[in-house]
Amino acid sequence: MKMDRKAHFFFAVSLPEEVKKELNNLCLTIKEKLPFQRWVHQEDYHITLAFLGVASEDKLKEATKLVFKQLNGQSSFPLHINQLGVFGKKDSPRIFWADTAKEEQLTKIRELVFSACLEAGFELETRAYKPHITLARKWTGSNPFEEYCLKQNNPFINAPLTFQAKEVVLYQTHIDRFPKYEKIAAYPLLEE
Repeated sequence: MKMDRKAHFFFAVSLPEEVKKELNNLCLTIKEKLPFQRWVHQEDYHITLAFLGVASEDKLKEATKLVFKQLNGQSSFPLHINQLGVFGKKDSPRIFWADTAKEEQLTKIRELVFSACLEAGFELETRAYKPHITLARKWTGSNPFEEYCLKQNNPFINAPLTFQAKEVVLYQTHIDRFPKYEKIAAYPLLEE
């Protein structure tokens, strides 16, 4: 594993290529209506399970071993992207995201990964878990952000984008690259 000493690492559910393309097509059609400063590269779309931050190679190996042990026997599961939303100030949000309908198996997988990372010695974020796919960052509109824009531009309200979550991945962040996330290790979930 080639590591940058300042790189950050995280475990996430990866998305199938066709879902990434569909989300990217959405972003291309709404960029002018929703002016955010930085749009995420489609290869970087994912659902974070546990953000580790900077980590030693030994600690990462231990976390990966424990995560893969916890995931042994876990099945792939369906996810349904049905909502668009934002985090941050109501009039100038910092994150624009797509959300999935509540799925118990995603919550279970997240808990397994989270507990394995804690066992490996990582200090993890304690905020309530809000699974999402980041699409863009930092509102730059000349007018304040209006929440109704999300509903007006959401093609998934009546027809959710459905896919099978098939793997959990350890990613490394490369701030100076685009796309910026590199797959370091992957654990395939059992096919149903």
